[in-house]
Amino acid sequence: METLTLNFSPCPNDTFMFDAMVHQKIDTEGLSFDYHFADIEELNQKAFRHEPDITKISFHAFLYLTKNYILLNSGSALGRNCGPLVIAKRNISLSDLTDRRVAIPGKFTTANLLLTLANSQINDKPEIIFSDIEQAILDEKVDAGLIIHESRFTYQDKGLKKVIDLGEWWEKTTSCPIPLGGIVAKRSLSKETLLKINRVMQKSVEYAFAHPESSRDFVKNHAQEMDEKVMQQHIQLYVNDFSVTLGSEGENAITILIQKAKNCGMITDAMDEDHIIA
Repeated sequence: METLTLNFSPCPNDTFMFDAMVHQKIDTEGLSFDYHFADIEELNQKAFRHEPDITKISFHAFLYLTKNYILLNSGSALGRNCGPLVIAKRNISLSDLTDRRVAIPGKFTTANLLLTLANSQINDKPEIIFSDIEQAILDEKVDAGLIIHESRFTYQDKGLKKVIDLGEWWEKTTSCPIPLGGIVAKRSLSKETLLKINRVMQKSVEYAFAHPESSRDFVKNHAQEMDEKVMQQHIQLYVNDFSVTLGSEGENAITILIQKAKNCGMITDAMDEDHIIA
């Protein structure tokens, strides 16, 4: 049995997808997983330190790590109508944010990359854990905030207003689904092991879709007291056919994201797009 370190978030979309493989509900082909939870920006930072063998990661962070990690064909979060939102306490526009203080959930989140692509003039971006951004806006510690995950389902209940849906902006600009996060593995692992990981990840996602009740306890136990309706909305929003396999449409969306990041000078040394997917 080969044991690999595996990092992912406690968010419902991740626990839903990883439940079968970490609990050996499928044939893991001789692999076992020592798994750990962390917030997405902490996952990104651990990957920058080359700690985990396998990890969930923002596509933004991955663009700096293509020489050390390779993207799995399964497990990614891509889709339509699922992008990050910029919200505020008052009705303002994206251009109004240029001289404002805008909270972000992490420098290397894909959400921040999209915000930069949409308005590169926003410079005051304090990093705040994603679950605290709404309150920071309400307390007027910041003028606006970039929200991800389940916050998109709750901000209106708190009287906050949408400034821009960056997912809609991306889709209108590129006609592609939005690439948010993916699962990567160390390139230093053997080719045989990488192929196994790829197959096991796909089997785990397929099992989750075929047996949605099987992961319920694992998802609920780590959903941070999330309302069950929101928990299900979260899964339905971020886990889809692209999570089973990227396909040509998913691969094209990632290629365009890389190209746009390069064009605006954010990424200078990402590996060629043809060599980033296992």
